[in-house]
Amino acid sequence: MLIFITFSTLLYLTLLNSNIFYFFIIKNREDWLIDSIGLCFQGIVIPILQVTLVFHLYHYFIPSLKSTLFLHPFIAFCLSFIVIDYLYYWNHRLFHTSWLWSVHRVHHTVTTMDVVGTSRNTLWTSFLIIYLWVHSLFIYLLQDPSWYIFGSSLTSALDLWRHSIFSPQPKTLIYHLLSAWLILPQDHAWHHASNYSGSGGNYGANFKIWDKIHGTYCHPEIIPISEMKLGMTSNLSLTKKLFLPF
Repeated sequence: MLIFITFSTLLYLTLLNSNIFYFFIIKNREDWLIDSIGLCFQGIVIPILQVTLVFHLYHYFIPSLKSTLFLHPFIAFCLSFIVIDYLYYWNHRLFHTSWLWSVHRVHHTVTTMDVVGTSRNTLWTSFLIIYLWVHSLFIYLLQDPSWYIFGSSLTSALDLWRHSIFSPQPKTLIYHLLSAWLILPQDHAWHHASNYSGSGGNYGANFKIWDKIHGTYCHPEIIPISEMKLGMTSNLSLTKKLFLPF
């Protein structure tokens, strides 16, 4: 529910703050199609697979461990929101290596920061992101997974915001409160900048501390989002972007 509310709110605010006609023509039909398919796949198909196929796999291999793990609600939330975020940092870095870049580069064809393009990806990508497997595992193991689910939902909501145009401006209170620790839209926009895509940096999802610790953080204030050239070109057909980007 949190994810749906966040997406709906960001989309509404995007339309409210933009020239609606321009918003709909800035992307070609193929981009709209791949973005829509990506949103449906990650928002509907993947959750269905989690509660059916992946849960059945865990039930088959570790049936005796179902609902056996007790964690305090705060610990369960931190596990989901902080610890798994660190694992995702490395997962994302791996996507920028020669092994997996061909799968991930479709995401970097996004040329505007808008919430609709958040899930632009080859369909294979969802199966290579740790969230599908690790979140499913802990939800399967935990006696009460509600706070863990809240942490993962908050991560997804922040991912939508991170791909939006709503960046807190420097010198504002909210920027000073968040910029030291949270990955902001301008941080992620730098990750999508044309002269930066592929080489990597700013890999974090929730926290920028991982990038700072491992020397992959780049401060986005040097260039405002409005002046960044985002995305990279791709000559792949729609079918190849979705299924066979190698």
